Amino acid sequence: MLDEVERWLEHRSWSADDRPLDRLLAAKRDTATSVSVVLPALNEEATVGEIAAAIRRDLMTEAVPLVDELVVLDSGSTDRTAEVAAAAGARVVHRDALLPRLPALPGKGEVLWRSLLATSGDIVCFIDADLREFDARFVSGIVGPLLTDPGVQLVKGMYDRPLRDTAGQGGRVTELVARPLLNLHWPQLAGFVQPLGGEYAARRSLLERLPFPVGYGVELGLLVDSLHTVGLDALAQVDIGVRKHRHQDGKALGRMAAAIYRTAQLRLARGHLVRPRLTQFERGENGFEPRTTAVDTEERPPMIEIPEYAERRAA
Repeated sequence: MLDEVERWLEHRSWSADDRPLDRLLAAKRDTATSVSVVLPALNEEATVGEIAAAIRRDLMTEAVPLVDELVVLDSGSTDRTAEVAAAAGARVVHRDALLPRLPALPGKGEVLWRSLLATSGDIVCFIDADLREFDARFVSGIVGPLLTDPGVQLVKGMYDRPLRDTAGQGGRVTELVARPLLNLHWPQLAGFVQPLGGEYAARRSLLERLPFPVGYGVELGLLVDSLHTVGLDALAQVDIGVRKHRHQDGKALGRMAAAIYRTAQLRLARGHLVRPRLTQFERGENGFEPRTTAVDTEERPPMIEIPEYAERRAA
């Protein structure tokens, strides 16, 4: 297994610089492949505009028509996220406007799943909306292998994640939860540097066949299910430099970890958690007080099974 991972790292790990824009544009023309970029957003007015503006400026011009569609999927923001995103040139779609017969569930995975109904690109690229110092190479680097190599189905971004300006200390849930789970149970995926990263792209033909955990477990779930659906050689990663974003507090990380563990457990046993809740503690007037929250336990079925999606694709 180690040899297989080493071979994969040699043949399926690249840098964004390996594929210059002129090569990507030529491949896009030759294959008539369309590209959609989706920014899932919840109260991201401070950063979403800069990200959308950079994509419009650098990748959606007459000279560089790499991206065909830029959609900000708003999951119920109470700030000016929608207004700022629209002003920057993105098409803003509210989560609840998609598939109204199914009441929306809270969670990032729910928004990503519904975004397949709001986009039409052959390649769908997801970019988190809380990134600071965003570079359009995040998009071009990730979609590059999909445009130039027909055997690649999904590409994850890999990057340094500084924590409060300390290099390499971000991604705490990755190191404490996701990486041990992958190494122990899906060792073929051990070569992924950022398995939980929110910057990745895939062919629509793959995404529409996969179930989507509705919450924090979506990235792990998609990665594991992609391995079982198309195999390791169809997966790849691209170095896109440094990723800066806001960091969650310890309790939020605990909830994220629980959801990710649950996603892994479901794929290992296809069973149910005995207690799909997480109890954490805060010090109050009378000592430590418990705070219990539900762990995401819902998953959406493959989008291709949804009649409205099938009808839209047929049209």
